[in-house]
Amino acid sequence: MKKLLQSKKRGSAVPLAVVAVLILLAMGTGLLSLGLNSRIFSIRTTSDIMARCAADAGLTMALFRMNEKKQQVGLWDGSTLPQAIDEKLPHCDATYSYTVTGDLAKGYSVKSVGRANQAERTVYATLGLEGLFEYAILTKERLILKPDTLIDGYNSEDPLDTDFDVEISTQSTADASVILNSGVTVEGDITVGVGGDPDTVIKDMGAKTGDRIGGIIEEPLPLISPPALPNMGADITAKGETVILNPGDSGQYGNIVVSKEDKAGVLEISGGDVVLYLTGDIDLGESCELVVKDGSSLTIYIDGDIHCRTNSAVNAEYPPEEPSKFQIYGTAEVPQSFDIKAKHDWSGTIYAPNADVILYANGDFYGSTVSNSFELKAGGNYYYDEALRTVSVDDLGVRFVVKRWYEGGTKSLTSNIEIEPVQK
Repeated sequence: MKKLLQSKKRGSAVPLAVVAVLILLAMGTGLLSLGLNSRIFSIRTTSDIMARCAADAGLTMALFRMNEKKQQVGLWDGSTLPQAIDEKLPHCDATYSYTVTGDLAKGYSVKSVGRANQAERTVYATLGLEGLFEYAILTKERLILKPDTLIDGYNSEDPLDTDFDVEISTQSTADASVILNSGVTVEGDITVGVGGDPDTVIKDMGAKTGDRIGGIIEEPLPLISPPALPNMGADITAKGETVILNPGDSGQYGNIVVSKEDKAGVLEISGGDVVLYLTGDIDLGESCELVVKDGSSLTIYIDGDIHCRTNSAVNAEYPPEEPSKFQIYGTAEVPQSFDIKAKHDWSGTIYAPNADVILYANGDFYGSTVSNSFELKAGGNYYYDEALRTVSVDDLGVRFVVKRWYEGGTKSLTSNIEIEPVQK
């Protein structure tokens, strides 16, 4: 009996060993299969990501080429549009191809295809024009509104338009970059710099506003270069007298100096469109004025500062709701200071990314301001003209931007299967 039992124990070990080997073999095969599938999935995912990055790079390059083409000397020529085929994405094996189609009347569209290994991704975008004055107020740093100020809008091109899109913004993320004094009302949204916390960037002392939003994209604020104008080789002076400038006086000058002697000096813009490039400053002495007459306009490109002394003023005799008739462009790469006063309504646009702007008036403000910092003092309310967003391809500072974007989905070059697109 003992020998029989010993024989059975020895004989049962073989089947058990076989079963164990089969189990281990099955587990090993499963693990190998899992590893292989994970490796394949990882390769496909990596290729898909690379293809998407390549497609986005193609879209970015198409936008860059469109703006590069727009900046070339001469009027816009849409007869040939940017395109590329199988451009290599740096530092990887992915490639991109893009085409731009359309025209100014119907708009432009971009199709960009990225490829990496067996993956293909496609993105589409519609391009539109964007000018310098998309915001009521835009600053790089501090923005201060006096107590009881109303920020609202209107449309000088359509008086029946009452649906205004008014927005003020700072690119700063520092605490208290936007100071809203008591009683301020902003009939629109406030945006702060990318990554900034609206609760700390905006110092609210009793204001009513729309949404307060952290920025997503930092708006570029490029300097504007002055146009080529004849060098007049002198200053413009009005010392105790009235000096009239007409379109024939357009050109490059040093400074504008309007001073008081027996009586206050006046510089008058009359007879049409006047364009000045000043390499120096504008200095309005006590009680002196710079006046833009009705039926005329003034565009100033200035490297220096603007000083308005006690009781001096920059005034306009055209309807205040037409701010495009008086434009100031700060052209210096170094800090500038614009201290501007008006005896009644102020109407105009200011684009000076490196200037600290202070506006005083005994009336309301009409237009748009882009500056390093901005402070509104005295006077009335601030009204943004939505018509400033209506631009053409040859306007100053206009650029192409992505207005709408959507994704064509993932496509395998071997299976030819594509996922439904996602629109944004």
